[in-house]
Amino acid sequence: QVQLVESGGGLAQAGGSLRVSCADSGRTFSNYAMGWFRQARGKERTFVAAISTLGGRTSYADSVKGRFTISRDNAKKTVYLQMNSLKPEDTAVYYCAADFYIGRLHTTSTDYNYWGQGTQVTVSS
Repeated sequence: QVQLVESGGGLAQAGGSLRVSCADSGRTFSNYAMGWFRQARGKERTFVAAISTLGGRTSYADSVKGRFTISRDNAKKTVYLQMNSLKPEDTAVYYCAADFYIGRLHTTSTDYNYWGQGTQVTVSS
């Protein structure tokens, strides 16, 4: 069973950094790709980044490319999103998600099978 719990959100100033984490309490974390999505208030949930099962492939939304880095530690059953050079428009609830498909990395939320509860990231100007 997959149970995802995010942590590490909070408040940062523009130009600052935050790292959010997502831990899985299940036993098969290394069997699925992982993604990060975000949802700003009043807006749809959008893709941020994804990483393959062993971490060899990653994908990023254009809006975060060069600023955010997704990584994973399968021994710790955790995926991370390092966010640098934060902007006020990065303010959102950030969700991690698990994708059982192990081919092409998906960027659409409906392709993901399990979701965490989300963690708030707020960037002040």
